[in-house]
Amino acid sequence: MDISIQHSFLPHTDPEASLAFYRDVLGFEVRNDVGYGGMRWITVGPAGQPDTSVVLHPPTADPGITEDEQRMIAEMMAKGTFATIVLATPDLDSTFDRIQAAGAEVVQEPTDQPYGIRDCAFRDPAGNHVRINGA
Repeated sequence: MDISIQHSFLPHTDPEASLAFYRDVLGFEVRNDVGYGGMRWITVGPAGQPDTSVVLHPPTADPGITEDEQRMIAEMMAKGTFATIVLATPDLDSTFDRIQAAGAEVVQEPTDQPYGIRDCAFRDPAGNHVRINGA
């Protein structure tokens, strides 16, 4: 089989703040920015990887989501337990320093994990867990 990841979805609560984090702090390219009905979907991706994208989306855009589910999603996002993305970089410490200096909320400083990787973690403006592995 030949399978690749094309899009992954992360919710946002403030499109401008999310755009600033992924574009300006992480250095992702903006691939698409679409508004509809007062909502906004922003597609970003790492430079040099045109086939891999993250779609930042309104978390309750699905009309099938109930009010109770909307509240649950908002609570989980606020706690940072709703969505996660794992990224990788060849220079974890410099990447951590740059992201921290930009004011991102640090969840974990660079740490050697017992399962063989060195990683760190942040929360994006919507509360999503952003974990970065050293490559």
